[in-house]
Amino acid sequence: MKTTSLYSLKVTKESFHFQLATIVEEMEEVEGQFARQVSQLHDNFKLSGSNLIHYLVLRSKEIREAQEYLHHIGLSSLTNSESHTLSQVLNVLGWLNHTHGTVKAPVCDFETTSKLRLIHEQLLGVFRYKIVHIMVTFSSELMRDRMIVERCSMKECRWHELTAHDNQEVWLKMIEVLKKAIAKTGKNCKVYMDLGGPKIRIRLIEARKKKECLELPVSEGKELILCPIPGAETEETKKRRDRDILYIEPKEIITMVKRGEHIYFDDGKFEAKVIEKENDYVVVKIIRISTKKPLLKPQKGINLPDSDLLIPALTEEDKSNISFICLHADMVGYSFVSSPEDIELLRDEITKYAIHHRPAIILKIERLSAVQNLPALIMNGMKDEVLGVMIARGDLAVEIGFERLSEIQEEILWICEAAHVPVIWATQVLETLNKTGYTTRSEITDAAMGVRSECVMLNKGRYIVKTIKTLGDILTRQLGHINKSDISCARLELQRHLFKTNRIKSAR
Repeated sequence: MKTTSLYSLKVTKESFHFQLATIVEEMEEVEGQFARQVSQLHDNFKLSGSNLIHYLVLRSKEIREAQEYLHHIGLSSLTNSESHTLSQVLNVLGWLNHTHGTVKAPVCDFETTSKLRLIHEQLLGVFRYKIVHIMVTFSSELMRDRMIVERCSMKECRWHELTAHDNQEVWLKMIEVLKKAIAKTGKNCKVYMDLGGPKIRIRLIEARKKKECLELPVSEGKELILCPIPGAETEETKKRRDRDILYIEPKEIITMVKRGEHIYFDDGKFEAKVIEKENDYVVVKIIRISTKKPLLKPQKGINLPDSDLLIPALTEEDKSNISFICLHADMVGYSFVSSPEDIELLRDEITKYAIHHRPAIILKIERLSAVQNLPALIMNGMKDEVLGVMIARGDLAVEIGFERLSEIQEEILWICEAAHVPVIWATQVLETLNKTGYTTRSEITDAAMGVRSECVMLNKGRYIVKTIKTLGDILTRQLGHINKSDISCARLELQRHLFKTNRIKSAR
C-alpha cells in the first residue's frame, strides 16, 4: 500500500468522506438483508448481532488510506471501533462535515456497548473491579490435595475445567472437592466441562520390525501407509508390506482425504503429504519433522486441515455425558465445532436434559473450518442467552500453520469484540513455569497478550499456585495500560528520573 502523503490529504478529503458515507449505506443495507437472522437471536444479542454485521462490512473494505488521513487530522482512525462500529463511523463523518451531535446516534453506541459487556460477562462472573479471569484444569492429582485447590481459589482463579479424559465418577469427586474449597475460602468458582469430540489419532502401528510398533522411527522422505483400524485391511494392502502401516481412527477418515493434502501427526511435530490414494488406504510421505526425537507412537493425534471432514462434532460418548454436564457445569466446551449445524446438534441435546439449569456453550476454535465459519458460528450461538469463544491455540496452530497463529488469533479477538462475546485465551500459557517452576521471557510476553481476552486458561502442572500468582500479577499490570484493544494512557513511571534530574539542573 502506498502511504498517503501530507500534500495529498487536502485533495482527498472529499473522497475519504464519500468512501465512509458509502460504507455506512452498505452497513445499513446488509443489516436489512440479515434482519430475519438477527430477529432470531436472543434479546441479549440482537444489538450485538447487528454490530457484528456492521463490523464485517467495514473490514471487508480497504480503508487504510482513510485511516491515515483521519489520524493526521486528529480524529479516530476507527482502529478501536469493533464494539460500536456504525456509531463510530457516523461520529467521524459528523466531525468531517461539521454536523457532529446533530445526527441521531445508532442504538449500539459506546454507552450501550458498555452495558452489553456487563450482561455478557456474567458468563464468567461479575466483580467489583475489572479483572481477567483465570481458568485452571482440575486434574485427578489436584483432586487429591484440597489445600492446593483452596490456595488456587484464594488467588485469582475463577474457573475450574474438568477434563474430558476422566469419567463421571471422577468428575463428581472433583466437584465435591471444589465445593468444599469454595465453602472454606468464600471464593466462588464456576465449572467448565469439555466435550472431547471425535478422536482422530493413530490407533495402532504395524511396523516391519516388531520392536518398532510402539515407537516407530521416521525420517523426512519416509513413506507410510494409513489404513482404517485392523480388520478392514484388504489383500491389496497386505501386498504393500515394504512400508510401515499406521492404523487410524475413525475409519471414515481414509475416504475423506485426497491426494496432495497435508496430514499432521502428534501436535504438528510430523508433517506428511498424501502421495497416493486408494479406496481403503492412502500412502503419505513425511516432508517435515520438528522434534529431536522423531518417533511416531500410538494414540497420538492427527490433524487434517486440508480435508473436508464429514464426521459429527458430537460423538456418542459426548452425548452420554451431557445429562451430567447439565446437572453440574456452568459451561460446556464444544470441541471440533465447524458449522452452525454442529451448534444446533449440541443445543438440541442440551434441551433434552436442561430442566433447571442450562450450561452456556463455549465454542472452541481449533480447526481451520471453524476460523473460516467463525461469524456464522457466532451468529448461531447468539440464539442462546450467553455464549463464549475459546481460542484453542494448540490445535489451531497446527491447522492454520504456526506462522499464521498471531494473525488469526487477533482476527478472532476482533470479531468476538464486535459481537460482544467473551473470549478464553488457551493453550500452553506459562507452560514452562507451570511444569518446572521457571519461566521464559517469551512466555511472559505471551501471557501478557491474554489481557486482550476475558479469561486465560492454565493447564495442569506441578507449580500451578505459583503460576496463577504470576499470571494474575502480569494481567493486573497490563490492565493498567490495555483494556481489550484499547490502549490506556496510564501514568508512566519511566519519566520520573528524567523530569527529576532536569528540575535539579534547572535549580542550579
